[in-house]
Amino acid sequence: MADDHLQITEEDITRISRLVGSLTQRLRTQREQLRKHGMDVPPGTLQGMDTIHEDMDEVGAKVIEQGYELDRLRALAETTSIVNSSLDLDEVLMLVMDTVLKLTGAERGYILLRNMESGSMEFRIARGLAKQDVDGESPVVSKTVVDEVLSSGEAIVTTNAQLDDRFAGQKSIVGYSLRSILCVPLIIKGDIEGVVYADNSIKDGLFGNKELQLVNAIASQSALAIENARLFAQARATLDQITEIKTLLDNILASIASGVITTDADNIITTYNVGAENILGFPFDTTYGKSLEEALLPIYSSVREVLPGIRTQDEVITLETESEVPTGLRNLNLRLSPLKDAADTTQGVALVVDDMTDVKKRDAMLDAVRRYLPPVMVDNIKSIENIGLGGDRRLITVIFVEVRPFHTFSASLQAGEVMELLNTYLTVGTETIHRKAGLIDKYMGSEIMGLFNTQLNPSDEHALDAVEAAIEMMRDFHILYEQLGQHPELPYYRMGIHTGEATLGNVGGKNRREFTAIGDTVNLAKRLQENAHPGQFLISEDTFNACAGQLQAQQGISVIPLGYLAVKGRKQKVLVYEIQPDMVLS
Repeated sequence: MADDHLQITEEDITRISRLVGSLTQRLRTQREQLRKHGMDVPPGTLQGMDTIHEDMDEVGAKVIEQGYELDRLRALAETTSIVNSSLDLDEVLMLVMDTVLKLTGAERGYILLRNMESGSMEFRIARGLAKQDVDGESPVVSKTVVDEVLSSGEAIVTTNAQLDDRFAGQKSIVGYSLRSILCVPLIIKGDIEGVVYADNSIKDGLFGNKELQLVNAIASQSALAIENARLFAQARATLDQITEIKTLLDNILASIASGVITTDADNIITTYNVGAENILGFPFDTTYGKSLEEALLPIYSSVREVLPGIRTQDEVITLETESEVPTGLRNLNLRLSPLKDAADTTQGVALVVDDMTDVKKRDAMLDAVRRYLPPVMVDNIKSIENIGLGGDRRLITVIFVEVRPFHTFSASLQAGEVMELLNTYLTVGTETIHRKAGLIDKYMGSEIMGLFNTQLNPSDEHALDAVEAAIEMMRDFHILYEQLGQHPELPYYRMGIHTGEATLGNVGGKNRREFTAIGDTVNLAKRLQENAHPGQFLISEDTFNACAGQLQAQQGISVIPLGYLAVKGRKQKVLVYEIQPDMVLS
């Protein structure tokens, strides 16, 4: 039985061949001696030995060739395994090129690959036999050969390009002295996506059919690896984009003061932002991934009945509720809408939560402030009903006061703390205007609009009343700064006053109406306030003229003309004065 582990190597064949040759030579020497004694070696012995020697040489050559082929196949199998184990495109292409150079003996090798965005062919790999990147401003290749392979999809091999009729006279062949050239297409999913190119400018006949078949096999195996690497790169880029978008969305959600909660079709919470934590007091860890009923029972109880309609009837519902949550008893505004995917299919519910507790308190306080009107208005309060929904033209004075801009509050304050502090400033301004028989028209964020000489608070000295109210307000704000322990570099307030005609009356409907003033007089007073710097009090020329005598007779204030000012919404410039109480200046 033959030994399965018996292996005959190239060295064994060479050694046996040498022994046969040596034995044949000794037989020839002995044959001469035998003939002298009338004897001879058996007929055909020496010829047989010569034949054996020749056969051994042929066997040796075949063993060498087969060994070379075996080494190449092993290297091909090993490289194919390595190539398919990597998802980095550049690494895959480098391994492919190094394998081609190693197995073909090419002097240089290049890989051209189609750019997925532009569609043009680009050199991705340029390597030399020593596995070094080929230097030079541009790759040295036969453009004629490359273009032919790209257009036909057929591989090209030439043993001597200088003498090959297909490429005779081509500049790239002649100019670069190219001889052996091998170029194989890279075909991915039936499309020619590039080429593997190898050449040698020194040796003729370096490439043959075996090398062509070998490189074709490498290209075929590599095509799948290249496609996998491309898909991986695309997936990674997509993942990076998704991650970037998610990070942006998380940042946006985190910066929104309102609570944002989303659920899936099973009422499982899928989004719960910082605003929701701050308003409701339920931490993220106890809500995310839990059912709405389990994690936020007070909220669920308020919205349970409307949830089916939002999902099935595509409704958007807003409701107000009072709920006991970890942060206390809160007045909440809830806006519920269907949460849809890209196909416009409802996947769940989006819930926006706004805490109206402080707003309700502020409104209640402002309503209370409005109840305590100056005594002079009490006798005239019933006349407001007689004005109807029309309006009367009337000479009035309008004051606009920004008590403190929102950006001056510390970022570390909670929304409720900001609102409470703002209300303190608004109260100071309101009480001062009321002391001078002024009427609060409205509150706009951190601003107060006051009216003097309306049907409710008529006065012959309304311009002076408004100016004195502003002067007292400035002093009151500085007292407030001291009480609060604040020392702003510049006062927070800005004030503007204008005197002129406006239309006054009720606006709204039968069940809900407000008394207000409209017209250019109101707009100009607002523009003066907007143009005032922090701590500055501006009045128009009309206001100054209406009370100039009284102002000039007063002690402790300075009236400074500032010249003409261009304001938004007016073609003509306005002469403006600044009022500075000496007490505030000191």
